[in-house]
Amino acid sequence: MHRFVVLLVFMILLPLSAQAVEPDEMLADPVLEERARVISKDLRCVVCQNQDIDSSNAGVARDLRLLVRERLLEGDSNNQVMAYIQARYGDYVLLKPPFKPSTYALWGTPIALTLIALLFGLNIVLRGRRKSALPELTEAEERQVAKFIDNEKSGDPS
Repeated sequence: MHRFVVLLVFMILLPLSAQAVEPDEMLADPVLEERARVISKDLRCVVCQNQDIDSSNAGVARDLRLLVRERLLEGDSNNQVMAYIQARYGDYVLLKPPFKPSTYALWGTPIALTLIALLFGLNIVLRGRRKSALPELTEAEERQVAKFIDNEKSGDPS
């Protein structure tokens, strides 16, 4: 039974580790292929959004992988390939976009949302503390409570 469970888990997780690069896309030169893989891990699939093109099965990702390999075969450096694809698809295609005015919202949104969540949480905690603090009793209320306690002790229900 234990082996069956291990085998089942392995079979479920195996497809998650598979790369989407098809054999017909791979370059014959292992050095160029490794460079293509390094570049592909830094490029975002524009369909899948938060997945690199190396592990995406989308048609656009395949086209980008082929374009990367084509540029490498033409003799471009890694930086030249990245610059070419960035010029063609914009900063969005980069998994780590540059920090510049057009990407400030991209970089600042997570920080802003975190601050908003912290302020919202702090507001809830402070509001809860204010509600839990009961107001002081007036002298008349204190006498009434004392009278009630005395009556309870003596067994007098009035």
